[in-house]
Amino acid sequence: MAGEFREHWGSKLGLILAMAGNAVGLGNFLRFPTQAAENGGGAFMIPYMIAMLLIAIPLMWTEWAIGRYGGSKGHGTTPAIFELLWRNPIAKYIGALGLFVPFVVLCYYVYIESWTLGYSFFSLFGMLPHPDPSLPQKEYLQPFEEFLRNYTRPSPVAYLFFLITMAFNAYILYRGIRGGIEKFAKVAMPTLFILAFILMVRVILIETPHGTAVQGLDFLWHPDFSQLANPKVWLAAAGQVFFTLSLGFGAIITYASYIKKDDDIVASGLSAASLNELAEVILGGSIAIPAAVAFFGVMNATSVAKSGAFNLAFVSLPAIFSNLTGGDVIGFFWFFLLFFAGATSSVAIAMPVVAFLEDEFSFSRKVAVTVTVIFAFLVAQVPIFMPKALSEMDFWAGTFFVVLFALLEVVIFFWLFGGERAWEEINRGALFKVPRFYYYVMKFVTPVVLFIILVAWSVSSLPAVLKSGDLQVWTARFVMIFVLALQMFMVYLAGKRRRQEV
Repeated sequence: MAGEFREHWGSKLGLILAMAGNAVGLGNFLRFPTQAAENGGGAFMIPYMIAMLLIAIPLMWTEWAIGRYGGSKGHGTTPAIFELLWRNPIAKYIGALGLFVPFVVLCYYVYIESWTLGYSFFSLFGMLPHPDPSLPQKEYLQPFEEFLRNYTRPSPVAYLFFLITMAFNAYILYRGIRGGIEKFAKVAMPTLFILAFILMVRVILIETPHGTAVQGLDFLWHPDFSQLANPKVWLAAAGQVFFTLSLGFGAIITYASYIKKDDDIVASGLSAASLNELAEVILGGSIAIPAAVAFFGVMNATSVAKSGAFNLAFVSLPAIFSNLTGGDVIGFFWFFLLFFAGATSSVAIAMPVVAFLEDEFSFSRKVAVTVTVIFAFLVAQVPIFMPKALSEMDFWAGTFFVVLFALLEVVIFFWLFGGERAWEEINRGALFKVPRFYYYVMKFVTPVVLFIILVAWSVSSLPAVLKSGDLQVWTARFVMIFVLALQMFMVYLAGKRRRQEV
């Protein structure tokens, strides 16, 4: 029966570090600097901070509160929790998105995470290209582009590192909340920040005939206020803060379900969010783009930023580090930093399905993890061998349904469960009360802004996505429909089981 025994976090520090680990991922060090560089530099931080106050913080507190409330009733995932919040048969099926989104993302995220582990190995042992630095930029980057293309085809070595990464994630999950995730977070997060600080200091010291890292910081943060008139900049900022805290993925709700009923979530949530912002704005903003400016110059750094996060991580930065004294070690630090950032996120997005099997079907932890990992391994073959399938899965599970799910959870919590009850739940056991004006932000402003984002993305991206329809794309769609249908059926069985236990 759900709720007979559920673990709790062993310490507040462990909880905060695990929640921060869930948020701090590859996007902090890759997506954020490219978004800022492309959208007005320092001026980007104005819509970024506004979006943080109107979207990210309210959603973060909402998800912490929903999770803690569900955990107090013996449930750690949204199918059962949404049914508690809204006494309607359809609620549990809406909650199935809280299983679908993190699971599908997990299936391709672990593969990308495994690249960082493989590249850590290649960097440490000097196996990455070392071309002549006097070559023009295009010729200098070409060996790194070919290396990445050959590696991600995938190669047998890439598949080996994928298996190692899957096994590593499974081991952490097998160990449970206290013995696995919390212990890992207490090691991984300090290590991640130490590596990031070392890299930041080393990058700031780079000086080449093309420029300096200080010029890179100026390039990244110099405000172009004319960009504030561009709606796309505001949309980009809203999207960035949304994804930087891993909102709408269901993982925060599951992690929060292991918090005791009257434990503070207001200060703890802000602490975890602050660690994420430290990693993103201060450290993430001081490594990739400044290094690119110092090595390639301001003009060429723009093309580097526009080449995308993957190209920045696995082509441009390895090329830069290879030309520095001790570059192989620096490259190892960079990719191992990304691996830890990826691993703390991947174990988090695996947890909703694990918790669902534990809470709703009384599976043991080992059985729940084994089932989740085997199923994820099978589904992962699609994005591994079909690059277009990866993009399709990322759009639907990693973008569209994330925003839709976040919108639905705010509506259910503040409108169907009740605004005052939701507000009371957020402030229960709080070290300090959330300012009252946030009640109106959460109830009115946040859902409206989320709806605008959803419509804007649908208008700008959906037509092109729906037009694409080759074999790889349709394979991805079929697999996602199958996963969602299977999870819906499992939700139905779980609901039937709960009714029989009453």
